[in-house]
Amino acid sequence: MLAMNYRGPGRVRADQKPMPEILHPEDAIVKVTRSCICGSDLHLYNGNVPDTRVGTTFGHEFTGVVTEIGSEVKKLQVGDHALVPFNIACGKCIFCRQGLFGNCHESNPQATAVGGIFGYSHTAGGYDGGQAEYVRVPYADVGPTVIPPGMDLDDAVLLTDVVPTGYQAAEMGGIQIGDTVVVFGAGPIGIMAAKCSWLFGAGRVIVIDELDYRLEFAKNYAQCEVYNFRSMKDPVLFIKKITDYLGADVCIDAVGAEATGSAIQSITGRKLLLQAGSPTALSWAINSVKKGGVVSIVGVYGPTGNFIPIGNVLNKGITIRANQASVKRLLPKLIEHVQNGILEPKKLITHRIPLEEVADAYRIFSDKLDECIKPVLITSPINHSSTEQRETHHEKYH
Repeated sequence: MLAMNYRGPGRVRADQKPMPEILHPEDAIVKVTRSCICGSDLHLYNGNVPDTRVGTTFGHEFTGVVTEIGSEVKKLQVGDHALVPFNIACGKCIFCRQGLFGNCHESNPQATAVGGIFGYSHTAGGYDGGQAEYVRVPYADVGPTVIPPGMDLDDAVLLTDVVPTGYQAAEMGGIQIGDTVVVFGAGPIGIMAAKCSWLFGAGRVIVIDELDYRLEFAKNYAQCEVYNFRSMKDPVLFIKKITDYLGADVCIDAVGAEATGSAIQSITGRKLLLQAGSPTALSWAINSVKKGGVVSIVGVYGPTGNFIPIGNVLNKGITIRANQASVKRLLPKLIEHVQNGILEPKKLITHRIPLEEVADAYRIFSDKLDECIKPVLITSPINHSSTEQRETHHEKYH
Protein backbone atom coordinates (compact mmCIF):
# COMPACT_ATOMS: atom_id res chain seq x y z
CA MET A 1 0.00 0.00 0.00
CA LEU A 2 0.99 3.64 -0.40
CA ALA A 3 1.96 5.46 2.79
CA MET A 4 3.79 8.53 4.01
CA ASN A 5 7.32 7.55 5.12
CA TYR A 6 9.40 9.74 7.48
CA ARG A 7 13.07 9.79 6.41
CA GLY A 8 14.51 12.29 8.92
CA PRO A 9 14.03 15.98 9.84
CA GLY A 10 12.45 17.85 6.93
CA ARG A 11 12.19 14.76 4.75
CA VAL A 12 9.10 12.67 4.03
CA ARG A 13 7.98 10.81 0.92
CA ALA A 14 5.26 8.47 -0.33
CA ASP A 15 6.44 4.86 -0.39
CA GLN A 16 5.04 1.38 -0.74
CA LYS A 17 4.77 -0.27 2.70
CA PRO A 18 3.34 -3.62 3.86
CA MET A 19 -0.39 -3.81 4.47
CA PRO A 20 -1.30 -3.55 8.17
CA GLU A 21 -2.62 -6.71 9.81
CA ILE A 22 -4.93 -7.55 12.70
CA LEU A 23 -2.57 -8.05 15.67
CA HIS A 24 -5.15 -8.26 18.46
CA PRO A 25 -8.79 -9.43 18.60
CA GLU A 26 -9.88 -5.83 19.34
CA ASP A 27 -8.19 -4.41 16.20
CA ALA A 28 -9.77 -3.20 12.98
CA ILE A 29 -8.22 -2.37 9.62
CA VAL A 30 -9.47 0.85 8.04
CA LYS A 31 -9.15 2.02 4.43
CA VAL A 32 -8.39 5.70 4.81
CA THR A 33 -10.61 8.21 2.98
CA ARG A 34 -9.35 11.49 4.46
CA SER A 35 -6.17 12.23 6.44
CA CYS A 36 -5.08 15.65 7.63
CA ILE A 37 -1.65 17.05 8.32
CA CYS A 38 -1.76 18.62 11.78
CA GLY A 39 0.36 21.48 13.03
CA SER A 40 1.73 19.06 15.62
CA ASP A 41 2.85 16.78 12.76
CA LEU A 42 5.25 19.58 11.90
CA HIS A 43 6.94 19.12 15.30
CA LEU A 44 7.70 15.55 14.17
CA TYR A 45 8.60 16.62 10.63
CA ASN A 46 11.08 19.19 11.94
CA GLY A 47 12.71 16.75 14.37
CA ASN A 48 11.45 18.36 17.58
CA VAL A 49 9.84 15.26 19.12
CA PRO A 50 12.14 12.66 20.74
CA ASP A 51 12.14 9.09 19.44
CA THR A 52 10.59 9.87 16.08
CA ARG A 53 11.96 6.96 14.10
CA VAL A 54 12.82 6.79 10.42
CA GLY A 55 10.24 4.68 8.60
CA THR A 56 7.29 5.89 10.71
CA THR A 57 4.02 6.88 9.06
CA PHE A 58 2.50 10.02 10.60
CA GLY A 59 -1.17 10.95 10.68
CA HIS A 60 -3.51 11.13 13.67
CA GLU A 61 -6.51 12.81 12.01
CA PHE A 62 -8.31 10.46 9.62
CA THR A 63 -11.55 8.87 8.48
CA GLY A 64 -11.90 5.52 6.75
CA VAL A 65 -13.99 2.53 5.81
CA VAL A 66 -13.64 -0.60 7.95
CA THR A 67 -12.34 -3.49 5.85
CA GLU A 68 -11.54 -6.06 8.55
CA ILE A 69 -12.27 -6.54 12.25
CA GLY A 70 -10.83 -8.72 15.01
CA SER A 71 -12.83 -11.47 16.65
CA GLU A 72 -13.74 -9.35 19.72
CA VAL A 73 -14.93 -6.23 17.89
CA LYS A 74 -18.68 -5.93 18.41
CA LYS A 75 -19.71 -2.31 17.77
CA LEU A 76 -17.96 -1.70 14.46
CA GLN A 77 -18.75 -3.64 11.29
CA VAL A 78 -16.99 -4.17 7.98
CA GLY A 79 -18.21 -1.44 5.63
CA ASP A 80 -18.78 1.17 8.37
CA HIS A 81 -17.37 4.59 7.51
CA ALA A 82 -15.85 5.91 10.72
CA LEU A 83 -14.04 8.95 12.07
CA VAL A 84 -11.14 7.85 14.25
CA PRO A 85 -10.08 10.03 17.23
CA PHE A 86 -6.37 10.74 17.45
CA ASN A 87 -6.28 9.23 20.96
CA ILE A 88 -5.86 5.46 21.17
CA ALA A 89 -7.80 4.44 24.27
CA CYS A 90 -8.63 1.09 25.82
CA GLY A 91 -11.85 2.35 27.42
CA LYS A 92 -11.27 0.24 30.53
CA CYS A 93 -8.33 1.64 32.53
CA ILE A 94 -8.72 3.99 35.47
CA PHE A 95 -8.09 7.08 33.33
CA CYS A 96 -10.44 6.09 30.50
CA ARG A 97 -13.15 5.48 33.09
CA GLN A 98 -12.67 9.11 34.20
CA GLY A 99 -13.13 10.34 30.63
CA LEU A 100 -9.40 11.01 30.26
CA PHE A 101 -9.15 9.14 26.96
CA GLY A 102 -6.01 11.09 26.04
CA ASN A 103 -4.26 9.62 29.07
CA CYS A 104 -5.08 5.92 28.58
CA HIS A 105 -2.80 3.81 30.73
CA GLU A 106 -2.87 0.75 28.47
CA SER A 107 -2.35 2.06 24.94
CA ASN A 108 1.08 3.57 25.63
CA PRO A 109 3.00 1.57 28.19
CA GLN A 110 6.21 3.46 27.32
CA ALA A 111 5.05 6.72 28.89
CA THR A 112 3.60 7.84 32.20
CA ALA A 113 1.84 10.87 30.75
CA VAL A 114 0.17 10.75 27.34
CA GLY A 115 -1.74 7.73 26.04
CA GLY A 116 -1.27 6.23 22.59
CA ILE A 117 -1.58 8.51 19.56
CA PHE A 118 -1.63 7.41 15.93
CA GLY A 119 1.57 8.28 14.08
CA TYR A 120 3.13 10.36 16.84
CA SER A 121 6.54 8.85 17.62
CA HIS A 122 7.40 6.09 20.05
CA THR A 123 6.84 8.50 22.96
CA ALA A 124 3.15 8.07 22.08
CA GLY A 125 3.24 4.32 21.60
CA GLY A 126 4.94 3.91 18.22
CA TYR A 127 1.75 3.36 16.22
CA ASP A 128 1.70 4.00 12.50
CA GLY A 129 -0.72 6.73 11.49
CA GLY A 130 -3.36 7.37 8.90
CA GLN A 131 -1.38 9.18 6.19
CA ALA A 132 -1.62 5.93 4.27
CA GLU A 133 -4.10 3.91 2.27
CA TYR A 134 -4.75 1.59 5.22
CA VAL A 135 -4.16 1.73 8.97
CA ARG A 136 -4.53 -0.63 11.92
CA VAL A 137 -6.89 0.75 14.58
CA PRO A 138 -6.48 -0.79 18.07
CA TYR A 139 -9.41 -0.92 20.54
CA ALA A 140 -11.79 -0.53 17.61
CA ASP A 141 -14.91 -0.62 19.78
CA VAL A 142 -13.74 2.38 21.86
CA GLY A 143 -12.61 5.33 19.75
CA PRO A 144 -13.93 5.00 16.19
CA THR A 145 -17.37 6.52 15.65
CA VAL A 146 -19.55 5.80 12.62
CA ILE A 147 -19.94 9.00 10.63
CA PRO A 148 -23.58 10.18 10.86
CA PRO A 149 -25.57 9.99 7.60
CA GLY A 150 -25.26 13.15 5.56
CA MET A 151 -22.17 14.49 7.32
CA ASP A 152 -19.53 15.85 4.94
CA LEU A 153 -16.28 13.87 5.12
CA ASP A 154 -14.32 17.10 5.46
CA ASP A 155 -16.33 17.98 8.56
CA ALA A 156 -15.94 14.44 9.90
CA VAL A 157 -12.16 14.34 9.59
CA LEU A 158 -11.80 17.59 11.52
CA LEU A 159 -13.83 16.07 14.37
CA THR A 160 -10.93 13.68 15.02
CA ASP A 161 -8.71 16.43 16.47
CA VAL A 162 -9.08 20.07 15.39
CA VAL A 163 -12.61 20.65 16.64
CA PRO A 164 -12.33 18.77 19.96
CA THR A 165 -8.90 20.22 20.71
CA GLY A 166 -10.05 23.77 20.00
CA TYR A 167 -13.23 23.21 22.00
CA GLN A 168 -11.38 21.69 24.96
CA ALA A 169 -8.93 24.62 24.93
CA ALA A 170 -11.87 26.93 25.57
CA GLU A 171 -13.48 24.52 28.02
CA MET A 172 -10.29 24.25 30.10
CA GLY A 173 -10.17 28.05 30.24
CA GLY A 174 -13.24 28.01 32.50
CA ILE A 175 -14.57 31.00 30.56
CA GLN A 176 -17.18 33.06 32.41
CA ILE A 177 -19.83 35.29 30.82
CA GLY A 178 -18.17 38.42 29.46
CA ASP A 179 -14.58 37.22 29.86
CA THR A 180 -11.76 38.45 27.64
CA VAL A 181 -9.99 35.52 26.00
CA VAL A 182 -6.63 35.80 24.23
CA VAL A 183 -5.62 32.96 21.91
CA PHE A 184 -1.98 32.71 20.91
CA GLY A 185 -1.73 31.08 17.48
CA ALA A 186 -3.95 31.41 14.39
CA GLY A 187 -3.48 27.90 13.11
CA PRO A 188 -6.53 25.61 12.79
CA ILE A 189 -6.55 24.81 16.53
CA GLY A 190 -6.22 28.44 17.59
CA ILE A 191 -8.92 29.52 15.16
CA MET A 192 -11.26 26.81 16.45
CA ALA A 193 -10.43 27.72 20.07
CA ALA A 194 -11.37 31.33 19.32
CA LYS A 195 -14.62 30.24 17.67
CA CYS A 196 -15.52 27.96 20.57
CA SER A 197 -14.73 30.61 23.20
CA TRP A 198 -17.94 32.39 22.20
CA LEU A 199 -19.91 29.20 22.99
CA PHE A 200 -18.78 29.47 26.62
CA GLY A 201 -19.85 33.10 26.95
CA ALA A 202 -16.73 35.09 26.15
CA GLY A 203 -17.34 38.81 25.80
CA ARG A 204 -14.19 39.54 23.83
CA VAL A 205 -11.92 37.20 21.86
CA ILE A 206 -8.47 38.22 20.63
CA VAL A 207 -6.10 36.18 18.44
CA ILE A 208 -2.34 36.86 18.25
CA ASP A 209 -0.11 35.51 15.45
CA GLU A 210 2.60 36.65 13.05
CA LEU A 211 0.97 35.74 9.71
CA ASP A 212 -1.43 38.32 8.33
CA TYR A 213 -3.29 35.89 6.06
CA ARG A 214 -4.07 33.61 9.00
CA LEU A 215 -5.13 36.52 11.16
CA GLU A 216 -7.47 37.70 8.40
CA PHE A 217 -8.92 34.19 8.18
CA ALA A 218 -9.36 34.02 11.97
CA LYS A 219 -11.08 37.41 12.04
CA ASN A 220 -13.63 36.30 9.45
CA TYR A 221 -14.14 32.73 10.69
CA ALA A 222 -14.20 33.34 14.43
CA GLN A 223 -15.48 36.96 14.47
CA CYS A 224 -12.62 38.04 16.72
CA GLU A 225 -10.05 40.82 17.10
CA VAL A 226 -6.67 39.96 15.58
CA TYR A 227 -3.19 41.40 16.06
CA ASN A 228 0.20 40.66 14.53
CA PHE A 229 2.84 40.47 17.26
CA ARG A 230 5.48 41.51 14.71
CA SER A 231 3.84 44.93 14.65
CA MET A 232 4.30 45.51 18.39
CA LYS A 233 7.35 45.87 20.60
CA ASP A 234 6.05 43.75 23.46
CA PRO A 235 2.92 41.54 23.05
CA VAL A 236 2.49 41.25 26.82
CA LEU A 237 2.51 45.02 27.36
CA PHE A 238 0.15 45.42 24.38
CA ILE A 239 -2.39 43.02 25.89
CA LYS A 240 -2.14 44.75 29.24
CA LYS A 241 -2.84 48.12 27.56
CA ILE A 242 -5.97 46.87 25.78
CA THR A 243 -7.35 45.23 28.95
CA ASP A 244 -7.21 48.27 31.27
CA TYR A 245 -3.77 47.10 32.43
CA LEU A 246 -5.31 44.09 34.18
CA GLY A 247 -4.59 41.35 31.67
CA ALA A 248 -6.90 38.86 29.98
CA ASP A 249 -9.20 36.61 31.99
CA VAL A 250 -8.15 33.58 29.99
CA CYS A 251 -5.11 32.97 27.76
CA ILE A 252 -4.85 29.95 25.46
CA ASP A 253 -1.55 28.60 24.11
CA ALA A 254 -2.44 27.06 20.76
CA VAL A 255 1.10 27.18 19.38
CA GLY A 256 3.35 24.81 21.30
CA ALA A 257 6.94 23.83 20.65
CA GLU A 258 7.61 25.75 17.43
CA ALA A 259 6.67 29.23 18.62
CA THR A 260 8.63 32.17 17.27
CA GLY A 261 8.98 35.67 18.72
CA SER A 262 11.86 35.16 21.16
CA ALA A 263 15.40 34.61 19.93
CA ILE A 264 16.61 32.99 23.14
CA GLN A 265 13.67 30.58 23.31
CA SER A 266 14.00 29.69 19.62
CA ILE A 267 17.75 29.04 19.89
CA THR A 268 17.56 26.96 23.05
CA GLY A 269 14.28 25.23 22.22
CA ARG A 270 14.33 24.69 18.46
CA LYS A 271 17.99 24.80 17.41
CA LEU A 272 20.00 23.47 20.35
CA LEU A 273 17.14 21.31 21.73
CA LEU A 274 18.11 22.26 25.29
CA GLN A 275 14.42 22.38 26.14
CA ALA A 276 11.29 20.68 24.81
CA GLY A 277 10.61 23.27 22.12
CA SER A 278 10.23 27.02 22.30
CA PRO A 279 7.69 28.08 24.98
CA THR A 280 7.42 31.69 23.78
CA ALA A 281 3.63 31.62 23.41
CA LEU A 282 3.23 29.94 26.79
CA SER A 283 5.43 32.53 28.48
CA TRP A 284 3.40 35.33 26.87
CA ALA A 285 0.19 33.64 28.02
CA ILE A 286 1.41 33.42 31.63
CA ASN A 287 2.55 37.04 31.62
CA SER A 288 -0.57 38.36 29.81
CA VAL A 289 -3.26 36.73 31.90
CA LYS A 290 -4.65 38.71 34.83
CA LYS A 291 -4.00 37.83 38.47
CA GLY A 292 -6.11 34.80 39.32
CA GLY A 293 -6.68 34.09 35.62
CA VAL A 294 -6.51 30.83 33.72
CA VAL A 295 -3.96 29.66 31.16
CA SER A 296 -5.13 26.81 28.94
CA ILE A 297 -2.49 24.85 27.03
CA VAL A 298 -3.21 22.73 23.96
CA GLY A 299 -0.02 23.57 22.08
CA VAL A 300 2.17 20.47 22.03
CA TYR A 301 5.54 20.24 23.78
CA GLY A 302 7.98 17.36 24.18
CA PRO A 303 8.30 15.34 27.36
CA THR A 304 11.41 17.14 28.68
CA GLY A 305 11.53 20.52 30.47
CA ASN A 306 10.91 24.10 29.34
CA PHE A 307 12.01 27.54 30.54
CA ILE A 308 8.80 29.30 31.63
CA PRO A 309 8.16 32.10 34.20
CA ILE A 310 6.93 29.77 36.92
CA GLY A 311 7.44 32.48 39.56
CA ASN A 312 4.75 34.59 37.86
CA VAL A 313 2.40 31.61 37.93
CA LEU A 314 2.77 31.47 41.70
CA ASN A 315 2.79 35.16 42.45
CA LYS A 316 -0.22 35.93 40.20
CA GLY A 317 -2.23 32.98 41.47
CA ILE A 318 -2.72 31.62 37.97
CA THR A 319 -4.49 28.35 37.23
CA ILE A 320 -2.89 26.34 34.43
CA ARG A 321 -4.93 23.64 32.75
CA ALA A 322 -3.60 21.45 29.95
CA ASN A 323 -4.16 18.13 28.27
CA GLN A 324 -4.54 16.34 25.00
CA ALA A 325 -8.18 16.57 23.97
CA SER A 326 -10.42 13.79 25.17
CA VAL A 327 -12.04 13.32 21.75
CA LYS A 328 -14.39 10.48 22.65
CA ARG A 329 -15.85 12.42 25.59
CA LEU A 330 -16.54 15.50 23.47
CA LEU A 331 -17.75 13.89 20.23
CA PRO A 332 -21.50 13.63 20.95
CA LYS A 333 -21.79 17.36 21.68
CA LEU A 334 -19.51 18.41 18.82
CA ILE A 335 -21.26 16.22 16.25
CA GLU A 336 -24.48 17.97 17.29
CA HIS A 337 -22.84 21.40 16.89
CA VAL A 338 -21.68 20.48 13.36
CA GLN A 339 -25.05 19.05 12.37
CA ASN A 340 -26.79 22.20 13.65
CA GLY A 341 -24.40 24.48 11.77
CA ILE A 342 -23.02 26.04 14.96
CA LEU A 343 -19.54 24.89 13.95
CA GLU A 344 -18.44 24.61 10.29
CA PRO A 345 -15.02 22.96 10.48
CA LYS A 346 -14.60 22.16 6.78
CA LYS A 347 -14.22 25.87 6.05
CA LEU A 348 -10.73 25.58 7.60
CA ILE A 349 -9.57 23.30 4.78
CA THR A 350 -7.64 25.21 2.15
CA HIS A 351 -5.74 22.42 0.38
CA ARG A 352 -6.79 18.94 -0.79
CA ILE A 353 -3.70 17.08 -1.96
CA PRO A 354 -3.23 13.46 -3.18
CA LEU A 355 -1.30 11.18 -0.82
CA GLU A 356 1.23 10.66 -3.62
CA GLU A 357 2.23 14.32 -3.19
CA VAL A 358 2.66 14.14 0.60
CA ALA A 359 6.18 15.65 0.45
CA ASP A 360 4.82 18.75 -1.28
CA ALA A 361 1.94 18.89 1.19
CA TYR A 362 4.34 19.02 4.15
CA ARG A 363 6.50 21.64 2.48
CA ILE A 364 3.50 23.87 1.72
CA PHE A 365 2.15 23.57 5.27
CA SER A 366 5.50 23.88 7.03
CA ASP A 367 6.62 26.90 5.01
CA LYS A 368 3.14 28.53 5.18
CA LEU A 369 2.99 28.74 1.40
CA ASP A 370 -0.07 29.46 -0.73
CA GLU A 371 -1.91 30.88 2.30
CA CYS A 372 -2.30 27.37 3.68
CA ILE A 373 -4.52 26.95 6.75
CA LYS A 374 -5.32 23.22 6.74
CA PRO A 375 -4.18 20.57 4.22
CA VAL A 376 -6.02 17.28 3.77
CA LEU A 377 -4.52 14.27 2.04
CA ILE A 378 -6.84 12.38 -0.28
CA THR A 379 -5.87 8.72 -0.43
CA SER A 380 -7.73 7.87 -3.62
CA PRO A 381 -7.23 9.71 -6.93
CA ILE A 382 -8.84 13.13 -6.76
CA ASN A 383 -11.94 13.11 -8.97
CA HIS A 384 -13.07 15.92 -11.19
CA SER A 385 -15.33 17.54 -8.63
CA SER A 386 -12.62 17.51 -5.96
CA THR A 387 -10.18 19.12 -8.37
CA GLU A 388 -12.71 21.78 -9.14
CA GLN A 389 -13.21 22.34 -5.42
CA ARG A 390 -9.48 22.75 -4.83
CA GLU A 391 -9.12 25.17 -7.71
CA THR A 392 -12.13 27.12 -6.55
CA HIS A 393 -10.64 27.37 -3.08
CA HIS A 394 -7.34 28.60 -4.44
CA GLU A 395 -9.17 31.26 -6.37
CA LYS A 396 -10.84 32.33 -3.14
CA TYR A 397 -7.54 33.20 -1.52
CA HIS A 398 -5.73 34.80 -4.44
